[in-house]
Amino acid sequence: MNSIVFLILNILQIYVWVIIASAVLSWLIAFNVVNTQNRFVYMVADTLRRLTEPVLAPIRRIMPDLGGIDVSPVILILLLFFAQNLIFEYLI
Repeated sequence: MNSIVFLILNILQIYVWVIIASAVLSWLIAFNVVNTQNRFVYMVADTLRRLTEPVLAPIRRIMPDLGGIDVSPVILILLLFFAQNLIFEYLI
């Protein structure tokens, strides 16, 4: 049972890094540091968007409009840390 719990915790931790990578890449694209005309950059950005958008979209619908600031990745990371702590407390 502990192995399954640790696998779930590791998957959640990897997903946190995917969210961070997606946010950083979106900033780099917004500030024209990287160009999406590059095929590799486009593929990475598209993959990260496909991995994170299904989870971030409901949070964005609930959150009020804060102008140009998107805090949904921060809220999702906090929720994932909360889930990790719950799993660690009650299953281990």
